[in-house]
Amino acid sequence: MDQPVTPPRPVVLHDPTLRDGHHAARHQLDAGQLRAYASAADRAGVPVVEVGHGNGLGASSLQLGRAALSDDEMLTVVREALTTSRMGVFMAPGWGTGADLTNAVRRGADVVRIAAHCSQAAVTERHLDLLGGLRVEAQAVLLMSHMVGPAELAEQCAQLVRYGARAVGIMDSAGHYLPSDVTTRITAIRAAIGAVPVIFHGHNNLGLAMANSLAAVDAGATVIDGCARGFGAGAGNTQLEVLAAVLDRTGHETGIDLHQLLGAADIAEAYLMDAPPTIDSISLVSGLAGVFSGFKIPVLEAARRGGVDPVDVLFELGRRQVVAGQEDQIPAVVRRLQHT
Repeated sequence: MDQPVTPPRPVVLHDPTLRDGHHAARHQLDAGQLRAYASAADRAGVPVVEVGHGNGLGASSLQLGRAALSDDEMLTVVREALTTSRMGVFMAPGWGTGADLTNAVRRGADVVRIAAHCSQAAVTERHLDLLGGLRVEAQAVLLMSHMVGPAELAEQCAQLVRYGARAVGIMDSAGHYLPSDVTTRITAIRAAIGAVPVIFHGHNNLGLAMANSLAAVDAGATVIDGCARGFGAGAGNTQLEVLAAVLDRTGHETGIDLHQLLGAADIAEAYLMDAPPTIDSISLVSGLAGVFSGFKIPVLEAARRGGVDPVDVLFELGRRQVVAGQEDQIPAVVRRLQHT
């Protein structure tokens, strides 16, 4: 007997081009660049346009990279450019604070994502509680989610929901997943949290960001991240305009004007990036090693200065299970390799 076919579901496309893309631009996007892309995405009807330092609110620093603009400047520029799209922001406790969240909401943020390492959902409780008292959509995401299995991810996501997150999900921060990995994880999360929307954010280190995003949709995720031309850390993110086109072809409603979105992608390529992301050798190894995609540039620079092979650096960082915020481990690994 044939199994009933589940009708396609609407999918919300969340666009972190002006946040995750900052990694690829060394956090140096200026006001004109932010305004040009935000206005174009708004014309296309992109539901959420996320903005900020690559590592989120409060993250501009010597360790993570100084941004060209302050959080306030970025928020103000993008808020003024958006007429229908909602403005999103991202914050990881430890880099940002409750004061940063309150300020972002005051400056017009509509969607706020709180991020935590995949096994540390507990660190989000205070911030999600704070957002519960503000007029904002509170979401929560788990970073480096390949580091734990489906059952633990499901448990951590259920915890995020208990804290007040209205959508929860996982980021493939290292671009390490295969589609089957995504299917098992999204399926487990869906079973644990009921009707709460599930988020998936892919990176393209193994060339699988699109396939992984579609696997997430098929498994029940309804909020999918994508960046114009894939602009993002390492080998880049799921390519937004391609994702919108494929979802349209498969019957999933996104509410996006594809013609206008193609124009926004052209603007992103012309004004935001030196060249669209590619899967070079370093990005590929980063995905294989399970290393955060944002480490690409600092690894290349440290390896060049130290005269060691960046491939060896990445595999050693992977063995150490280093995560974002532990950039100080990069020179330590380089020094170790210099003496081996």
